[in-house]
Amino acid sequence: MAKIAMKTPLVEMDGDEMTRILWKMIKEELLLPYIDLKTEYYDLGLKHRNETNDQVTIDSAEATKKYGVAVKCATITPNAARMTEYDLKEMWKSPNGTIRAALDGTVFRAPIVVKGIEPCVRNWEKPITLARHAYGDVYKNTEIKVNGPGKAELVFTAEDGTETRELIHDFTGAGIIQGIHNTDKSITSFARACFNYALDTKQDLWFATKDTISKKYDHNFKDIFQDIYEKEYDEKFKATGIEYFYTLIDDAVARVMKAKGGFIWACKNYDGDVMSDMVSSAFGSLAMMTSVLVSPSGVYEYEAAHGTVQRHYYKHLKGEETSTNSVATIFAWTGALRKRGELDELPELGAFADKLEKATIDTIESGRMTKDLALITSLKDVIVLNSENFIKEIRKTFETL
Repeated sequence: MAKIAMKTPLVEMDGDEMTRILWKMIKEELLLPYIDLKTEYYDLGLKHRNETNDQVTIDSAEATKKYGVAVKCATITPNAARMTEYDLKEMWKSPNGTIRAALDGTVFRAPIVVKGIEPCVRNWEKPITLARHAYGDVYKNTEIKVNGPGKAELVFTAEDGTETRELIHDFTGAGIIQGIHNTDKSITSFARACFNYALDTKQDLWFATKDTISKKYDHNFKDIFQDIYEKEYDEKFKATGIEYFYTLIDDAVARVMKAKGGFIWACKNYDGDVMSDMVSSAFGSLAMMTSVLVSPSGVYEYEAAHGTVQRHYYKHLKGEETSTNSVATIFAWTGALRKRGELDELPELGAFADKLEKATIDTIESGRMTKDLALITSLKDVIVLNSENFIKEIRKTFETL
């Protein structure tokens, strides 16, 4: 059988530790035998990022803008311990943060649902997709530790020198101050990415903030979303048969627990960070969570939602057997290949992605899985497979479809 030909390359971003090992296995067992794979390769492993002064991360983001679709392996964001371990020149920034900023993107995360891995919330029947704004708020904060009495003010100085001041607090003793910000440009990009993704996936869109308390900051998010929706998306949503609505974040949390799923939940940066972990954990495992970064211009970067699985990597280096779940990384590849096929009008690429995802799910539902899933499945008499054999079992299933 001839391999599927590609017209345009994917941007391939290799990563770190155990996920880098899985990345190679997935390509060799599940992709290269069936696809004449065209990629523009970037090594985002921490060692190479250090050698290039992180220029490779910037170059990979620019290539993603050029080609429109990327697939990324999990990468290390260094801390003090990693500085020593990798003998780093400096504590390089998160590659995900760099890429998100370059693409002005919004992160969409959704659980991969399989029989035998039941959600903790019994009424969740369909995946819940979290849309996380990826700029500003506490992630770009400025903080001051106050050691004694004094007055704290929020000051904005316009280009013409005009000052606007608001009293934060009159301190009578020690305390802390935090300043956060966002921009209308970034919020607008976030809104359009959410509306476009809802139309693309034909799902209802929820958006939630706390505008009753944050009457200017959070209310600005609400107003921008509503204005863009009314001017650009109202008729498109109605024609597609989907709904957009705004609610308070606490109301959204209450409603989501009683919902059946099958919708997109858009959140500000911190809310999205927390709620995506809650949803993924309630659905079963972070290793069963897809993640795609979408820019307002229609650029897509697919990755797994989890980290580099450091503990398993150290076992692997010692020659010990690991049972590492590769499902989210496989789905990063299938998501990127499906989108590449859609953009290049190559339906066979999309069909391949669908088939590989089905083979992955069928393998688990037949009782063949990695240890993390075996610990939480309701299936009986399951077979626990090591990292490599799980991928090989998926290939066997794929060959039977």
